[in-house]
Amino acid sequence: MTAVTAPVRVAAPPRTEALRRFVRAYVRMPTGIAGLVVLVAFVALALGAPLFISQDDLNVIKATGASLAPPTAHYPLGTDQAGRSVLLLVIWGTRASLAIGVIATALTMVVGSAIGLVAGHYGGIISRALMHVTDWFIALPGLPLAISLAAVLGQGPTSITIAIAATSWTGTARLVRAQTLAVEARPFVERARALGAGNLQIVSRHVLPNVMPLILVSSTLTVAGAILSETTLTFLGLGDPTNVSWGSMLNQAFNQGAVTGGAWWYLLPPGVAIVIVVLGFTLTGRAVEAILNPRMR
Repeated sequence: MTAVTAPVRVAAPPRTEALRRFVRAYVRMPTGIAGLVVLVAFVALALGAPLFISQDDLNVIKATGASLAPPTAHYPLGTDQAGRSVLLLVIWGTRASLAIGVIATALTMVVGSAIGLVAGHYGGIISRALMHVTDWFIALPGLPLAISLAAVLGQGPTSITIAIAATSWTGTARLVRAQTLAVEARPFVERARALGAGNLQIVSRHVLPNVMPLILVSSTLTVAGAILSETTLTFLGLGDPTNVSWGSMLNQAFNQGAVTGGAWWYLLPPGVAIVIVVLGFTLTGRAVEAILNPRMR
């Protein structure tokens, strides 16, 4: 008789198993799930907006509604000063606000992580010089510096994105540097260095994978601040006046007399949208931080 052998169970790769543990831990956090649902809903609105919103709906010349009309069945959130639907403007503004926030955060993470890795790995005069530059940027007031950069670069989303990234990378740089120093003090890095591993190999294969969870947590929390900065700069008139965003809606509402006229339906929706999206990113970031940071468990 032929012996029946039990099927061999192949173990999952370490990274796959770590991802599974992360997902299992995340679904057990109600606040993280709530934040993720909010973000998915707004991303879906941003991506699907062109499917049901035409350029005629955003054109001030082709608007058919009454100026600053209160909410009705046809206009659930009322109209703006040009007669456009505030609901459609809020949905379309999701695209610009989320895009600038995410792109600015990506630039922030790249610049801050690169400076932190170089300063933590090489040390010495390189680290001191980079940290002096970082401290100099920290000492400068962020909002006035962002306003100055955006004004110099010109109005538009590109200048706002660069201004936000240029004033937001310092925290990431210091965090990554501290984590890099902690990782390079571990035995496996010393062992790799003793076996002849070069600087690039140590940073890319040993340090960066261990620093990535911190970068991920920092990025999820930085997006919320980037969206608030974008709204602030756009509200101050540094954005493209022809581009619909939540900040530009608030700017036009104040300039067109929505406050004195009592048109709360023009002011409240974009403000509520900003609060909900920032809350979604904050809840998601805190949940990720609680999972990846053992001290918060």
